[in-house]
Amino acid sequence: MDIPRIFNITESAHRIHNPITPEKLATLGAALRLESGARVLDLGSGSGEMLCTWARDHGVIGIGIDMSQLFTEQAKLRAEELGVADQVKFIHGDAVGFVSDEKVSVAACVGATWIAGGVAGTIELLARSLRTGGIILIGEPYWRQLPPTEDVAMSLKWFWLTRTTGTDTRQPNGSPCVVGLKPIPTTSSRKMFEPT
Repeated sequence: MDIPRIFNITESAHRIHNPITPEKLATLGAALRLESGARVLDLGSGSGEMLCTWARDHGVIGIGIDMSQLFTEQAKLRAEELGVADQVKFIHGDAVGFVSDEKVSVAACVGATWIAGGVAGTIELLARSLRTGGIILIGEPYWRQLPPTEDVAMSLKWFWLTRTTGTDTRQPNGSPCVVGLKPIPTTSSRKMFEPT
């Protein structure tokens, strides 16, 4: 089990796999008033940056689940790098239907609500792991302005995935990135998918 190869290629150097900054992750951790020892579940944890930095900065403990074997290994290395490997555990697996054995204070899914069929399904799934009084955290990228066509939307998504790697990757259909795509969008079009 693994995510499509293209995501491993285009995002292999990413610590955060969503359009969010380390500063915003830190602000979010502070806003949640995370306490030392609080349990956090992160479905679709990617390379583990959120869980690892919160373990370092707030003393949380937790589990991250991700389908990418590469990202899961990167998360484990990041936990070691930050000295929190004894606080967090990363599992290579399918987060679909995953429920924590122990109830958690924060049940999170940032950028991966597809695992439960959308936001409503993800809320239901996360609630099954949540302790009484806990917090469900869902984050999802969204269009700041709708693109004019589906072709433009796909080109913009592809641009977002490849712009930070600088590599000649392949599209999901296997063709080279430079073949079959619309020209790179203008600066104003790029902003439709850029983080704020």
